[in-house]
Amino acid sequence: MTGIFKRIIEALCQSTRACFRITYADGSAWQNHSGEPVVHFRFKTAASQWRTLAFGHIGLLESYFDQSLDVEGDFAYGFRIAFESRFDRKSGPLVWTRNQWHELRFGNRTIAQAKINARFHYALGADFYGYWLDQPLMMYTCAYWKEGTRSVEEAQRNKIDHVCRKIRLKDGESVVDIGCGFGGFMFRALENYDVRVCGVNTTTEQVDWLRDRIASRGLQGRLEAREADFREVHAQFDKVVSIGVLEHAGRDQLHEVVKAHADFLKPGGLGMLHFIGHVGVRDTEFYIRKHVFPGGWIPSLAQTIAAMEECGLEIVDIENLRRHYAFTLDAWAERFERNWERIHAIDPQRFDERFRRVWRTYLYSCAEMFRSPHTRTHLFQVLFSKGNTSSANYPMSRAFLYADDFAGREVPAPAREPATTA
Repeated sequence: MTGIFKRIIEALCQSTRACFRITYADGSAWQNHSGEPVVHFRFKTAASQWRTLAFGHIGLLESYFDQSLDVEGDFAYGFRIAFESRFDRKSGPLVWTRNQWHELRFGNRTIAQAKINARFHYALGADFYGYWLDQPLMMYTCAYWKEGTRSVEEAQRNKIDHVCRKIRLKDGESVVDIGCGFGGFMFRALENYDVRVCGVNTTTEQVDWLRDRIASRGLQGRLEAREADFREVHAQFDKVVSIGVLEHAGRDQLHEVVKAHADFLKPGGLGMLHFIGHVGVRDTEFYIRKHVFPGGWIPSLAQTIAAMEECGLEIVDIENLRRHYAFTLDAWAERFERNWERIHAIDPQRFDERFRRVWRTYLYSCAEMFRSPHTRTHLFQVLFSKGNTSSANYPMSRAFLYADDFAGREVPAPAREPATTA
């Protein structure tokens, strides 16, 4: 088996320009180019090689999670190599079968299962997220790195302000924030506009934390945190904001969740749908669904637009922020690494070595995915209206969005951290 495995891996990885090294379980090693390797993969057991042979990149990642494979050197670059060599597309029928079985068991068909799936990821606690998200807003979605932006804090404020401009938010309006997380959008919108914001969230722990924060600031009459599934529409609002929620609708619930977005919006109102979307219809990455976001499913842009049209929504504008997500994830990954010992100390049993390996894989691999020229996973902001807009209620150009922005500067790339050893 080792000979077959070696031939497959070595043939696949010849195409990348990066220098890397593989040490196999029998002690033999292979390096694709001369020079100092940027990253070194060490298979520690024959089982980890079998798993990689059977399940492709999923087998390799799961071997890393259970510590039968180690990665030394520039961890992020290892994923860049995977995307360059197209190793991420070599998972095969066994992974497809596992993905379908996962959907059968954990799909979001019921509100009860959707809540369980959401809590798996989002109920890890504000202390955990606070160590690596921006402060104080704690926005857990793609930021907006407009020209001149220097920190993730600034980039997240940029994102919220960009969304508020797009939906033409005005004093006195009511807004629903579908999937409000820790309430960053709510607090920022209230800071800049005299509005009433209702946040809808299915994760009990986040809702309780947010309610306490609203109460401590004496904002109960202006901000509301409502524990409910995204499909449970209770009122209509002047504006709808949905930032990073559609990915959690589930494979077969896209139309149902989009319809709920439409039902939340008053006739003539404007909304923003900010979501990760595929270019073309394809399965969602299995390891993300299995180990990070159970029940999650990434729709295609075309599927989403079709569902919006079927629900009576007009598409006003679409912006692709794929490159912005790479910078956002870089910032999160750096902070996660830097604060790992503090995270581990919160609960050593929950935040153990396996958790660290799963999460650093998630953060670094997604950063490289959004950076890769080969990726088919993007980040879209779709501005929509309920009923057709006119020149009387929406500007005829995008000029108003950028009136105060700097022009002609390149987006600064965050500094890369020194190579780390897993």
